[in-house]
Amino acid sequence: MKICFPVNENKGLASLVHGHFGSARGFLIYDTEANAFEEHHNPDRRHLHGACQPFRALGGRRVDAVITGGIGAGALTGLKRSGLKVYRADRSTVAQNLQSFRKGVLSEITIEEVCGGHGYGHGCGQGHGP
Repeated sequence: MKICFPVNENKGLASLVHGHFGSARGFLIYDTEANAFEEHHNPDRRHLHGACQPFRALGGRRVDAVITGGIGAGALTGLKRSGLKVYRADRSTVAQNLQSFRKGVLSEITIEEVCGGHGYGHGCGQGHGP
């Protein structure tokens, strides 16, 4: 299984999960079978609010799930339409969220819980970065 984490800085398991999927500088994609990370820069980071293209952001990389602090409605809808699960990060680091995921305690983000924008105070979860 491949799990995608939006991050602003790659520190491996110690990386902080970013508060908004589409505006993260990049993604760490963790392969549970290989116990390894792949890093990917987000080419869609500077999109207009509401115009995130999640599969462009992922650069064609295949993932099974996303764990993020927050996500916009369009990105969430697109990912879910493709069969991906999108979970709300419940802790700050990738390692902590992997542990929560393995325990089955992360909740899936619903359309009622999406972000309202890219700036602070826009309704996204933890991990806001510059």
